[in-house]
Amino acid sequence: MMRNHHPDSATLALHAGGDLGWFQAWRTARHVARCGACRDEIAACQGMREMLPGLSDAPDIPWDRLAREMRANIRLGLAAGECVRETDMAAPRVPLLNGFRAAFVAGAALVLLVTGIVLERPTPSIMSANVPVVQPTGGGVERRAGDHAFALMHEGVNTNRVTYSVSAQGTMGASYVDPQTNLVTMTKVYVE
Repeated sequence: MMRNHHPDSATLALHAGGDLGWFQAWRTARHVARCGACRDEIAACQGMREMLPGLSDAPDIPWDRLAREMRANIRLGLAAGECVRETDMAAPRVPLLNGFRAAFVAGAALVLLVTGIVLERPTPSIMSANVPVVQPTGGGVERRAGDHAFALMHEGVNTNRVTYSVSAQGTMGASYVDPQTNLVTMTKVYVE
């Protein structure tokens, strides 16, 4: 093959041994007549052939028989591929969403929709009623009933470091490390 107007090394080596087809040999000979670098490479290939005299004594290879065997093997492989493909194509295709699967997907979608609606619905506020509630605030814990509130505030405490706890009996606690004394402070507020 010619690249950048020069034959590649394989073409020059085949030309040196006289193994090119007539058109490629003619084309390469025309180039070599004008190019000293390619002539030198051909001379090096011919020198290599002279160093290895056993190459000329290589037995004749039956290329025609090898070509027939290769064609037969290719045909055999293609026929085997067709057999396998026909088996694959003969297998029935099951639709992705049929019968039970479709019902299951529809049911799951319905459950997700109902769950989303229930979770997004606002909860009724009990702050307006006179029911006592304990809740955390930005600076402490607060007990509120209607408009009345009692709060335990934590001055100078990083609110991100306050740990809140809630019990089933209606108590709420807050614990934190006091920045002034480095002591743990715990506060509990009860609802009655």
